[in-house]
Amino acid sequence: MSEIDYEKLAEIELQKDEVENTQSEQEETFMPPPLEDPELNINHPYYDVARHGIIQLAGDDNSGRKVITFSCCRMPPSHQLNHTRLLEYLKYTLDQYVENDYTVVYFHYGLKSLNKPSLKWLQTAYKEFDRKYKKNLKALYVVHPTNFIKILWNIFKPLISHKFGKKITYLNYLSDLREHVKYDQLNIPQEVIRHDENLRGRQKGKLPPVVKVPPPRPPLPTQQFGVSLQYIKDKNKGELIPPVMKETVSYLKRKGLQVEGLFRRSASIQTIKDVQKLYNQGKSVNFDDYHDIHIPAVILKTFLRELPQPLLTFECYDHILGITSVESSLRVTRCKQIVQGLPEHNYVVLKYLICFLHMVSQESIYNRMTASSLACVFGLNLIWPSKGTASLSALVPLNLFTELLIDFYTNVFSSRTVPGEILP
Repeated sequence: MSEIDYEKLAEIELQKDEVENTQSEQEETFMPPPLEDPELNINHPYYDVARHGIIQLAGDDNSGRKVITFSCCRMPPSHQLNHTRLLEYLKYTLDQYVENDYTVVYFHYGLKSLNKPSLKWLQTAYKEFDRKYKKNLKALYVVHPTNFIKILWNIFKPLISHKFGKKITYLNYLSDLREHVKYDQLNIPQEVIRHDENLRGRQKGKLPPVVKVPPPRPPLPTQQFGVSLQYIKDKNKGELIPPVMKETVSYLKRKGLQVEGLFRRSASIQTIKDVQKLYNQGKSVNFDDYHDIHIPAVILKTFLRELPQPLLTFECYDHILGITSVESSLRVTRCKQIVQGLPEHNYVVLKYLICFLHMVSQESIYNRMTASSLACVFGLNLIWPSKGTASLSALVPLNLFTELLIDFYTNVFSSRTVPGEILP
């Protein structure tokens, strides 16, 4: 079958999907309005595309890798969206993560004849994403695939390497995402959620029952993950630095400072869960047993991300977002003001961590982890909003703030000392 025939077949299948969805869901014919993002500045270089919310940052997967989502239902009709600009914006977004392992979730529902890019655009897009984008993409999840996707696969099969093909996973329902990513951090469009409910109802002949979530268990006395700094301090004889942080930092300081790509790589999900379980049970962990320097690095990031409240606190979120509006020469002073206002315990733990990250950045000639690189990794592990996840437009100020903390560590933390504090 020729490429032209495949393209016609793909168009037919897409039209079938539209008819089927319209009949079963009685969906409205107009496209959703642009997604309102209060953090998106009109001066954003890709404001015309970004305002639709097609591409979103969506927390982490179960290996601690950043997740980027692409939602077809957010795409306006083709005459209202410059697809060349869309491709440029996608690359602009991924450029912030391609140096680290990352994951993409593609929500297929909502792709229609009205808003779909041309086949030529898709081919150009695939060719534009060279090795630097594909190498560290560890998983591509296609949610709600249809026959249209299967036909596209046949068109692109000659271009797609076997290695890249193995990264693609098809998921029929949203619930299937739970075993791969932190589901509650995803910004899933309501249209996709309703479509998923209809698919399940269609399969069973009725709407799916409400699943009752059992109440959370009380934490163990030795718990390290998912509990507050105060809880850990109270259960560890008043120690200010949590044991898991002290041990991972100590190990990485001894054996990881010159490891190339430190903190950029992921590790085995099962191994990370096993190590977390040992810590939560109060058992000793010997990282030498795992023969992988990236395991303590991932454990440190996971600990920070699973704190009930970010280390920089929810109260500081809006203040940190404002760092880009501060004159360049005054930004370090502003960082210092924000940090000095932290609760004492948070300040001590943050100082301990940033002191270590400053050490890592000093070895960047070996490990390639500059303050900027570390900020891209740690920014969203130190601060996030109290509701939902940080938007893509929030990344610039969050990462800039973190970079300033690392680069100007001595200045930022010079004027406040706390009794009992220790440094790495």
